[in-house]
Amino acid sequence: MTEEQSTQDKRTPLYDEHVALGASLTGFGGWQMPLRYSSDLAEHRAVREAAGLFDLSHMGEIHLTGPQAGAALDRALVGAASKIGVGRARYSMICAPDGAVLDDLIVYRLADEHFLVVANAGNAPRVSAALVERAAGFDTVVDDRSDATALVAVQGPRAEEILAGLTAHGDVEAVRGMRYYAAAPATVAGIDALVARTGYTGEDGFELFVPAERAVELWRALLAAGEPVGLVPAGLSARDSLRLEAGMPLYGNELDETTTPYEAGMGRVVKLDKVDEAGAPLDFVGRDALAARAHSEPARVLVGLRGEGRRPARTGYDVVQRGLDGAVGAVVGHVTSGVPSPTLGYPIAMAYVTPEVSAEGTRLAVDVRGRAEPFVVVPLQFYKRA
Repeated sequence: MTEEQSTQDKRTPLYDEHVALGASLTGFGGWQMPLRYSSDLAEHRAVREAAGLFDLSHMGEIHLTGPQAGAALDRALVGAASKIGVGRARYSMICAPDGAVLDDLIVYRLADEHFLVVANAGNAPRVSAALVERAAGFDTVVDDRSDATALVAVQGPRAEEILAGLTAHGDVEAVRGMRYYAAAPATVAGIDALVARTGYTGEDGFELFVPAERAVELWRALLAAGEPVGLVPAGLSARDSLRLEAGMPLYGNELDETTTPYEAGMGRVVKLDKVDEAGAPLDFVGRDALAARAHSEPARVLVGLRGEGRRPARTGYDVVQRGLDGAVGAVVGHVTSGVPSPTLGYPIAMAYVTPEVSAEGTRLAVDVRGRAEPFVVVPLQFYKRA
């Protein structure tokens, strides 16, 4: 990254906190973000064993309010947002007319006529613009509050304990009893927050939405409360290895504008049977293209790969058939993400491969600098918490 690029990147409200903590910073999605504070391994293990604190303020927060907010989202997204219960959340996608994924999202229903759409950082402006365009004609207001909102996440087995210790007495039970993919308002460290039991690490945890001007206060309070039980600040590098172990896709790696939900193994989020308020079939952007693909075999399939050696696969490496004596065979796909798994102790990867070699147990290889490193196809969730 050039100096010119780094000066053009936006800074979250917690930028100075990251600098003070000695973080290594990098450009990501148009933002200056902490890559690591100490070591990738230490931060990864802290999240698996205790807790990690993440700055997610680069994400987009787009609110839709009004009597037809749910109907507008049904038109705009592949999922049925109007069916989400108040206080619950759902993973969804926004697609182009040809079915390609423009972004993957989380949709929260905060009230009968109030939804929050959380978009990935680099895609937030175009998601916001697309929602404005697709909501035209509906009785709803689209309000992009990304710049006014900060988002921090506490992830790990001690997350509930840490958060509950800072939560106002009247809200503690709501936080402790909160279900996965649910959200509720709560006062945390004296700050009014929207608390959601969601995350991107494969661990229990919470994400807290607060006004940008209160971000530093909340960050410091969480660090102080969590330090005695092992919480550490964690950067993008640990976040990436954690989400990969949990089998969670990353936009720009597993998802992009050349990919449909079906190729990514996410066909379950596409609701082709949506109906409008009158019970008539509901058209949504990308429906025809997705319906045409729903029952046909995709040209490529996203799979998990477990390494049988020590050398890791990396993004962009070719997946090949195994040759004799370590020789590289015919190319059958490519790696989208790969790391040596800190938790499991062996290399793991996600890859798109041809359907013929996508069955669990298929023995393949990855071309690592001219040598065929052995891998085997496994279910995509490599790690599941106890």
